[in-house]
Amino acid sequence: MKRVWKFSEFEKCLKIARSSLYTHDRIAKPLIPIRFICQNATPTPHADENRASVSYLASLFTQKLSYNGAEMIPRKSLNEEVCKLKDGLLKQDGDVDKIGGVLEEFGAPLFRRYPNGSAVLSLLTQLRAFPSLALEVFVWRREHPEYVAPMTRDEYAKGISIAGRLKNVDLAVEFFKEASNKELKGTSLFNALMSAYSYNGFTFKCQSLFRDLKADPACTPSIITYNILIAAYGRLVLVDHMEVIHKELKDLNLEPNVFTYVSLISGYITAWMWEEMEATYQAMKAGPIKPNLNIHLLMLRGYAVAGKLEKMEEYYEMLMDCDHHIDIHLIRVMKVMIRAYCKSSDAERVRKVEQLLMKIPQSEYRPWLNVSLIYLYAKEDLLEQMETSINEAFEHQVYVKTVGVMNAIIGCYFRHNAVDKLADFVKCAEVAGWKRCRSLYHCKMVLYSSQMRLSEMERVLEEMHRINMHFSKKTYWILVKAYYRWDEMSKLKQVVGMMWKHGYKVHLAACN
Repeated sequence: MKRVWKFSEFEKCLKIARSSLYTHDRIAKPLIPIRFICQNATPTPHADENRASVSYLASLFTQKLSYNGAEMIPRKSLNEEVCKLKDGLLKQDGDVDKIGGVLEEFGAPLFRRYPNGSAVLSLLTQLRAFPSLALEVFVWRREHPEYVAPMTRDEYAKGISIAGRLKNVDLAVEFFKEASNKELKGTSLFNALMSAYSYNGFTFKCQSLFRDLKADPACTPSIITYNILIAAYGRLVLVDHMEVIHKELKDLNLEPNVFTYVSLISGYITAWMWEEMEATYQAMKAGPIKPNLNIHLLMLRGYAVAGKLEKMEEYYEMLMDCDHHIDIHLIRVMKVMIRAYCKSSDAERVRKVEQLLMKIPQSEYRPWLNVSLIYLYAKEDLLEQMETSINEAFEHQVYVKTVGVMNAIIGCYFRHNAVDKLADFVKCAEVAGWKRCRSLYHCKMVLYSSQMRLSEMERVLEEMHRINMHFSKKTYWILVKAYYRWDEMSKLKQVVGMMWKHGYKVHLAACN
């Protein structure tokens, strides 16, 4: 019984420090402070538990001591605890002192139970949508190693990625050098810094770091490394460089993954190389890695940009047949499809566009999409829908500066002979800062003239003078034709005299 009692007492200590055990070749000094152990001490088991306790201890000594303590707690439990910590941090509204307090009170005990850094990594991953807060957490972790365990390579890699997303490349480099000085240099660190360079447009620094990685005897480029380079060259339309890297990848017998094909296809779409895009897709289908949803969305976007409506609709129907739910990624591609329809001459483009619009929530409003719809409805002479889109643009303070769009709007009002609506539009467009076209005022003059509203036609001249828009030869000709048509001979002579004064030849026979 005495021996059993001793085993029970020993198991008590094991229960306290069980979660702090991790891989060691030999027994190391515990990382958990004594005060923490005392606070979390558990009662001695009762006598009826002794037999089970002995069996448990026996199983411990028949196994290796090199195991990961984080595995003792289910991943679901870790995510739930990290989620609570994340919510507590978000409530601090960016106050650095309060964030530090929450991390000391709730973060440190959680991080101690996962000395391999998995809790920190999980928290930083959940804070992906809040990179500034994620950086604060990483800096706190970096400045307080005494609370937990020494920082791991993966933690530094995550910190470098966060700094890169915040466009703080110098800080990312600082983290990389600090990890290297701690002899934590590895391929994942190189990949993280290469990604930061690529994200911020420093492609040549990314390439230089890639050469350093290949020269480092302790590191070997991975498929992730090559994916980063392919994506970087693709964004810069350096297709030749992109293909050289892809060939090097194949020469090394590295198996490409989905992200490799995503980067290649994206690069070809950026370069408008549609045949190469299709060839890459077919090569993927023929290989061991089959296209997934991301690849199909990318192909759908490519054909939409290319204006190949038949192939675009084929991929869209394929996604719909798979009962794919409409998420943010598909919504973005739908907007590109709408633009493709707006630029096309498809006889049913309005119906197809409106079907897509029904699936896009109002929260996904985009100015360029609004302007595309204005142009589409104007070209199709759908006055009511065009004005609805124009009013929506005014509400969102969208500035239209494109002459083509303005001319399409003018043409729609002219064909509907809607001079009063045109006059209202001109007033709102002036206030909203839209492009001022002489055609706007000329159209008003022509429409007023056709309705024999000559006094209102003349007020248009005052509007042009007010905004310092000089009268052109066409302006005078509109006046000549209006006065000639409605037999205003005295005014006609005045205008003809002004035209001669400005050097314009007048042939009244042309007014007939």
